[in-house]
Amino acid sequence: MTKPHPMDEQKKSVIWREWERGTPMANIARVIDKPPATVFSYLQYHGGIRPRHRFRCAQALSLEEREEISRGISHGHSLRFIANVLGRSPSTVSREVHKNGGRKRYRALIADTSAWRRGRRPKPFLLSQNAALKDLVDAKLRADWSPEQIAGWLKLTYSGTEGMYVSHETIYKSLFVQTRGLFHKELRNHLRSKRKFRHAKDHKPGSGQQIVEGVSIRDRPAAVEDRAVPGHWEGDLICGSKNSYIATVVERQTRFTILVKVDGKKTDVVVPALARHMTELPSQLKQSLTWDRGTELASHQKFTVATDIDVYFCDPSSPWQRGTNENTNGLLRQYFPKGSCLSSYSQEQLDEIANHLNNRPRKTLGFLTPAHRLEQVLH
Repeated sequence: MTKPHPMDEQKKSVIWREWERGTPMANIARVIDKPPATVFSYLQYHGGIRPRHRFRCAQALSLEEREEISRGISHGHSLRFIANVLGRSPSTVSREVHKNGGRKRYRALIADTSAWRRGRRPKPFLLSQNAALKDLVDAKLRADWSPEQIAGWLKLTYSGTEGMYVSHETIYKSLFVQTRGLFHKELRNHLRSKRKFRHAKDHKPGSGQQIVEGVSIRDRPAAVEDRAVPGHWEGDLICGSKNSYIATVVERQTRFTILVKVDGKKTDVVVPALARHMTELPSQLKQSLTWDRGTELASHQKFTVATDIDVYFCDPSSPWQRGTNENTNGLLRQYFPKGSCLSSYSQEQLDEIANHLNNRPRKTLGFLTPAHRLEQVLH
C-alpha cells in the first residue's frame, strides 16, 4: 500500500482556489488525491477562511545568501569578505552568524528556518484587546444578530467612539477560526446558517405552479417597484416536516414581517387565516400582496374581497421577483430549521418570533429595525 503524499503548499493552494469557487469538497479531494475527510478537516481548522499569505521582506537575507555565508565560513573567509561578496553590510553578516551559533555552528538551512519562525509577529486581535466590545458582540450574537448587522449597528450607535467599531469579517473570523479562541463554538448556532465554516453559496431557482385567473406581477403598478409607498407586501409559505407550514408576509418598504399559523397548505385554510391578520392592518398598509405560484392562494379573489388588498403572482421559477420575502424566509430559518415540525408553534409564539425579527437591524434600512421604520411610516 502506497503511503499518501503530504499536504504541500501547492495542494493547499488548490483547496483554497476551488473552495472559493464553490467546488464541492469531494471534487476537491479528487483533484488533490486526498480523502474528503482530509479536505474537510483542513477547511474546518481554518474556518473556511484562507490564511493570510506570509512573504519574506525584500531586505531580509535569503536562503541562497545564507548558503553563501555558510560556504564562505567553511573556506575560512572573514565575515567582511563574505559581506563584500554578497553586497551586504559587514554588521548584517556578523549579526546573522552570531545569532545562529557563531562560525563553528552556523548552518544555512537552520538559520533560514529560525529567521522565518522569529519573523512571526502576529498582531493582537481587536476583540481580544477590547473586552467591552467583545462582550457587546457576544451579546448581540446570542440575540441572533448577524455579524453584518452587529457591525452596522455599532457604527451607527457608537459613532465617534474610538475602539468600538469592528468589521463583520473580523467577527466571522473570530467565530470560525479555531486558533483565535475568542468565542464559544455554540455562538455559531445563533447564525442563520449553522455551517461549521464559511463557503461559497449556490443559489437554486425555485419551482412554480400555475394559478387560475391570477394577475401577473407584470401587471403590478410601477409605483410598487420603487418602494416609495408603504403597504405593498410579499408572501409565501415556509415548509416543515409532517406537512406543516407557516405563512410569512413582509412589507416591501419597511421589511416588517408578519407570521401566520396555518393548519395546512390548502387554499381554504391559508386564505382565511391570512385574511384575518391582514384585515387588522391600518388602511394605508393595505395596498397589494405579491405571492409565489403556490396554489395555497388559489382563492385569491376571496382574499381581496375580505381585505381590499390586490394580489399579484410571480412568474414560474422566479423567486427573485419577491426577493424581500425570500430573504426574510432565509432569516426565519434561523428560528425554524429545515426538517423541523412547524405545527407545534402557537400564534402567540409566532408573534413573539416575528417581534424578535422585526427588532433586529437590517443593512438595507441603514441598520435601523423594521419596527422602527414602520413606526416612522405610520407617524
